[in-house]
Amino acid sequence: MPSAEAMVAPCSMPYCKGCSHGLVVRALGAALEATGLPREQLCLVSDIGCVGLIDRLFPTVHTVHALHGRSTAFASGIAMADGVLFDGALKTVVVIGDGGATIGLLHLVAAAQLNVDVTVIVHNNHLYGMTGGQASGLTPEDWITATTPVGNPLPPLDLVGVLRSSGATFLAREMAMNRGLADRLGEAIAHPGFAVVEVMELCTAFGVPLNSLNGKKLKLLAEQTGEPLGMRALDAGRPSFRAAWKDKHPRSGAGPQWPETPSTGALSLDRPLRFVVAGTAGERVQSAATLLARTAVAGGLFATQKKDNPVTQGTGFSVSELILSPEPIHYTGIPHPDAVVAASQVGWDYLVRTGVAARLDEQSLIVADEGIDLGAWGEGAVRLPLRARVRADGAALAALGWLAARLDVLPLNRLIDTAERAWGDKAGRSVAALQWGFEAGG
Repeated sequence: MPSAEAMVAPCSMPYCKGCSHGLVVRALGAALEATGLPREQLCLVSDIGCVGLIDRLFPTVHTVHALHGRSTAFASGIAMADGVLFDGALKTVVVIGDGGATIGLLHLVAAAQLNVDVTVIVHNNHLYGMTGGQASGLTPEDWITATTPVGNPLPPLDLVGVLRSSGATFLAREMAMNRGLADRLGEAIAHPGFAVVEVMELCTAFGVPLNSLNGKKLKLLAEQTGEPLGMRALDAGRPSFRAAWKDKHPRSGAGPQWPETPSTGALSLDRPLRFVVAGTAGERVQSAATLLARTAVAGGLFATQKKDNPVTQGTGFSVSELILSPEPIHYTGIPHPDAVVAASQVGWDYLVRTGVAARLDEQSLIVADEGIDLGAWGEGAVRLPLRARVRADGAALAALGWLAARLDVLPLNRLIDTAERAWGDKAGRSVAALQWGFEAGG
């Protein structure tokens, strides 16, 4: 079996001297190696803070750098999708600090209630280490921090106890210095349900100097707060989310069941296609892209969609990045779009401002409403009376229908079928927009 160093990148640890994070990284590397799983079946989701520096230390597994406190929610979504739509073979591990754990506490509780197949490693160094040593929800009582200079007046949250009462089916509490930490992490990862390992750590930048802390004192502190050190609680009787879902929603096959595709409209691609769809918020830009993605997936292709819009939601730009591929998609970025849809001036201006337009090359298609000022990119663009013919909220859909026909990507009957399944008796105008665009591109 390869060593932990084979999993962890051969570089110096990006942490303060003596920080316990390095010990946890090496233990995690050993635990992941011990699974014997192919690296494409391992996913590491990290949080904000010192713990978030872990991403580049694991360059050969899937990594997702999430928002502060939201890492468990990201991981739960990944595990649920894999468990329901695929074979559930992906192992997803969350690394989170005590700050992210308390900020995202309800996400942890929800994941425990669902019993998703996710392992959470809580790096508990008792304070916010990256931002200056402020107190967190897990700071011990009477502890000195940047925000409690005369001692923390509040008792720390018993995180393991909270998650036990929330339905977590594997719980453990360990010291970072414990030689058996890798084995304990391996047990948690192997568990087919929600697993949490709280690792007690030293923060040498703030926790140690402000509280005269060392390993022995940390162990004593840990024994005085929360569950016992070395504890391991396992509930093997409760089914995981995937098992419970399969029991309540039995079906054959790995994906949604759709009518058989006619041989004349088989969904096949000889290469990935990457589209950027831009328009105005509220004009169904993102739902238009979703329609193509759903149709592709239902026909056996792979698809990813990334969305962007301002916080105002109903005003400003709306953008979707869409990839359709005959093979699994391991990178969701779009360095050079095969085609860009500009359904409104606001959408096109966003693409220029963010540099997407500058990444277009001679092979890239631009499909734009005839009223848009494309500037230097106007020559060679396909101009269509989108907003005049199918109204503003049908412009993006009509343009994508045009692309589907011109590039021979998706047949019209499958697009219409998806629209009717998604929108029911409200699909009429969307179907009309699709048909107009498809016929214009045919």
